[in-house]
Amino acid sequence: MRHPFELIPEARRAPLLWSLLSLTVAIGAAIAVADGRLRTEAAPWGIVSFELAGTGARARGILESWDEAARINAAFILGIDYLFLVVYASGLALVCVMGADALKKRGLPGAALGATLGWGQWLAGLLDATENAALLGVLRGFDEALWPQLARLCAQAKFGLVGVGIAYGLVTYCAGRWSERR
Repeated sequence: MRHPFELIPEARRAPLLWSLLSLTVAIGAAIAVADGRLRTEAAPWGIVSFELAGTGARARGILESWDEAARINAAFILGIDYLFLVVYASGLALVCVMGADALKKRGLPGAALGATLGWGQWLAGLLDATENAALLGVLRGFDEALWPQLARLCAQAKFGLVGVGIAYGLVTYCAGRWSERR
């Protein structure tokens, strides 16, 4: 299954990747600043603690540990994360496609996995969007056990897919560099 990024000419991929990486860092920095106010005893990892709460009781405990300004920061993070997820997921998808091309050119195994993992990064973005919607519901007072559970499942799957995408990118980069030196 081909990935749409495979249609981008090779000469345009690196500049696009640098643009996506720059945006990822900039938006990530804004999120990190806002996240600082969310770190409490109940939420030692800030917004990530909220993402992984998993139960209504834990989510309520986190919300109770945040003052009004912290809750506004949480809503800001969840809102800006909709832009962030498009940027990081597309950047990682492009890394996977570029990594697959590097392996293919050198006749190394694993190239066929790149397009699939590229799609996987976009799936991670969709999972992130679903997670955000569930957490915004919790912030708005939808106090059902379903929303924290849904957010946690989506977050776990998202983190897994992103981790595999990063690992594939690193492995293909190292394999390409190793192959060039031979």
